[in-house]
Amino acid sequence: MDKSAEQTLDADGTADDKLGPRAARTRNAILQASKQLFLDRGYGGTRINNITDACGISRAGFYTYFRDKREIFNMLGDVTYHDLLKVVGALDHLPRPACRADLEGWIRQYFAFMDEHGAFILSAQSGPADEAVRLASNRMQMRVAFLLGVSLRGRQQHPTTAPEALGLAAQAMMDRSWYHCCAQQLPIDVNDVVGVVADFFVAALEG
Repeated sequence: MDKSAEQTLDADGTADDKLGPRAARTRNAILQASKQLFLDRGYGGTRINNITDACGISRAGFYTYFRDKREIFNMLGDVTYHDLLKVVGALDHLPRPACRADLEGWIRQYFAFMDEHGAFILSAQSGPADEAVRLASNRMQMRVAFLLGVSLRGRQQHPTTAPEALGLAAQAMMDRSWYHCCAQQLPIDVNDVVGVVADFFVAALEG
């Protein structure tokens, strides 16, 4: 989640174009395995051998693509952040005013984002224990909360005075709803959850 990630991977993942198909698959396997291991074991509890065992590669194979697990964490954080900005930005493209079906469609986009990146988002709290990472993470979270809040406030009949609070509350509701329904796989239909979240959004906008 720092500048080293930007040196390794563009925001849209185009660095994969520089690798052959087999190498790209191997690197992606390392990233996906690391994402899950960070969630299951925590960043501190994940060792390089855990990653190589999960991928079925050697340590030498690992170091062909990454210097260490910190570089993986940075790359996952960078890609997650840029994809999150894209899905938040997609809210601005909805009709004005947006009907419930429009909002429901966007919430499904957000859930699809969480399907891809939710494991990393949930594991990021156990990331590298240094002040630089904490501050960078806080800045990113506040920017996303503010942008989401501003977008929602622009659709409110009675605009809030604290867009960052509105964005934070909306994002937290979607994140936790996705987690309990999709990650924990509680016996709740995801369509019902999306519909209820959409109802909350409609209520927040109509005030």
